[in-house]
Amino acid sequence: MLRSTDPDLLVGPETSDDAGIYRISESIALVETTDIITPLVDDPFTFGRIAAANALSDVYAMGGRPVTVMNLAFFPACSLPLEILARIMAGGQEAVSEAGACLVGGHTVEDDELKYGLAVTGLVHPERFIRNSTAVAGNRLILTKPLGTGIISTAIKADMVPASTLEEAIEWMVRLNALPAAIMAECQVSACTDVTGFGLIGHTMEMAVGAGVTMRLILDRVPVMEGVAGLIDDGLVPAGCYRNRDYYAGACTSDRDLRDKLLPLFDPQTSGGLLIALEPASAERFLDLAAARSCFAACIGEVVDRREHPVEII
Repeated sequence: MLRSTDPDLLVGPETSDDAGIYRISESIALVETTDIITPLVDDPFTFGRIAAANALSDVYAMGGRPVTVMNLAFFPACSLPLEILARIMAGGQEAVSEAGACLVGGHTVEDDELKYGLAVTGLVHPERFIRNSTAVAGNRLILTKPLGTGIISTAIKADMVPASTLEEAIEWMVRLNALPAAIMAECQVSACTDVTGFGLIGHTMEMAVGAGVTMRLILDRVPVMEGVAGLIDDGLVPAGCYRNRDYYAGACTSDRDLRDKLLPLFDPQTSGGLLIALEPASAERFLDLAAARSCFAACIGEVVDRREHPVEII
């Protein structure tokens, strides 16, 4: 990929960051991202809300504030009524409105497979955006949502998910990352990413490789949604989880069994939480503020000097 020579492109496509950053003045930069997903749940409104939350998350991960969005819809008009598309977009609009952003347009394409998402533009100060590659040894790692949405989505498609597990997964997927992003703005953050399709391990590895450090995860501290272990035992594991494990397992070292016991850490997430690296004092402040504001946050590990592998699991 050719790198742009434009000096105002602060973060471009050649990196593994969550969004691009383009400076338009000394005090304002644009945060640009897009994301599109296929349905994870049956209800169109809920699907639209999840897809929008998922797309907005990249702006929050970069320390930005979403300001405008464009709908992107791929819809099988010959096989589904247009009322479904209207409900999907209504769900997306609910999330966009909660984020304080403005829907300015969009585009719909007739397609055999239903897909929906957003193109999102946010704002951030050119000197205050957050990257995923700037963690330093000594940082603590905080995760703001539990894992398991990929496995639970597979169970939904098989109609084998307990009602309580389904409700919990939907509750997390429709939740914006706006609150943890607001708390980040009050703390000194070293690095951040959102946990999505590459799973916790994949996104942790990106952070580690980019910063030249090793991320040490404490398995017993990693939060996983209720019922996920049982779904794994029932074989309800998405192909993407196995692909992540096969691709990223070589970058990990652990005294645990990477073949089965760590599957939730490889599970591809939709609208996952933020993974944040902070100095110890800032991490304590983040956890205190999160507790005071009813924001989920778990300290799941630390950053150490680079070892043989970019990710250690203990």
